[in-house]
Amino acid sequence: MNEEMKLQLKGYGLTTAEILYRMPDHPSVLQSYLWQHYDLAPDFPEMKNFLKFWREKLDGPLHSVRYVHRKLISATEWRALSGEFIIH
Repeated sequence: MNEEMKLQLKGYGLTTAEILYRMPDHPSVLQSYLWQHYDLAPDFPEMKNFLKFWREKLDGPLHSVRYVHRKLISATEWRALSGEFIIH
């Protein structure tokens, strides 16, 4: 059994986030970064850990995060959740 299937059986779903951030040298310019990982909704501990890492280690202040989370409910049924965090 592959790692993705093990995570899905533990209740994880696939989360895709578009992170908007300001360019360090040009603060009026917004850039986007796509992040994808298996995570638990609605708390999103993996995404929050990544955002914490971003704030502590990377340049470019965060502006906002839009996300979509899909979780396998049964063999043919998916549950989708979407939202946005405004950070600035």
